[in-house]
Amino acid sequence: MNSSTPILNISHQAPTFVVPTGSVDCHTHVFGPLGEFPLDPKRSYTPGDASIDDLERLHAALKIDKVVIVHPSPYGADNSCTLNALRVLGGHRARGVAVIDDTFTLEQLRAMHQQGVRGVRVNLETFGLKDPAIAMQTLEYTQKLVAPLGWHIQIFTRLPVLVSLVNFIKKMTVPLVIDHFCLINPELGLNQMGLDVLLDLLATGRVWLKLSAPYRITSNPDSEEVKTLAKALINANGARVVWGTDWPHPGGLKPGHTRTTYGIEPFQAIDDGVALNRLASWTGGPAELTQILRTNPSNLYEI
Repeated sequence: MNSSTPILNISHQAPTFVVPTGSVDCHTHVFGPLGEFPLDPKRSYTPGDASIDDLERLHAALKIDKVVIVHPSPYGADNSCTLNALRVLGGHRARGVAVIDDTFTLEQLRAMHQQGVRGVRVNLETFGLKDPAIAMQTLEYTQKLVAPLGWHIQIFTRLPVLVSLVNFIKKMTVPLVIDHFCLINPELGLNQMGLDVLLDLLATGRVWLKLSAPYRITSNPDSEEVKTLAKALINANGARVVWGTDWPHPGGLKPGHTRTTYGIEPFQAIDDGVALNRLASWTGGPAELTQILRTNPSNLYEI
């Protein structure tokens, strides 16, 4: 048994509202089993197993019907674990976001499309990439490859990097989905540098944003500052916002610790029921909540 297993067995608060039928958790990962899906030697951390069964138990508790599995960085560009999860869960309720490199062909991506993949993730943050030129080159190459499939690009980066790419983003030919609040610091308020750029990109429909993993941007996800930020992002364009848990919550090391491949990095003990109910408190009511949980994911992921 790996050291992260107890974290996956924590209880989750029950939803305090009627969860719309067909709701989607738009950001999850599946890890393992290690013997079947080896990790990338170049990974930045070593996760424990987080199985499809664990994920299904979580969604049963939250009354979430559908899921998007985002391929996690410890596997590099070997998408076998994620594709297996899509196969097990079935095309009627699961979609995937893959990770690719320059060895992938359009034919390979077409095969992945048939398996439920609808996007590719460009992970700048995990690998510390902040150079706009490199980011732009990666986005340009990726969009040329995925455009014929109607896929989107999902980007994990910080607000300053996103702002440095704004002129390129406005010319992109595929949708751009931004992870985890764009890692905005809510304590800096709504007048912080660059936030107006993101709000404009949302308002004009140039980007989508995931209201996922607020614990990545604050030690207090229930704070008024986080609520103010979330409401501002939703109000900018409620039709371009989706929600996800980030289950099983990798990144369990305390601030200041350096990630290492030696030993299993614990998952964070996050109550995803609290996270779902928190989303409800950020919205203007059932109609907006249904838009975020069901309508928007259906449009973005074809699910």
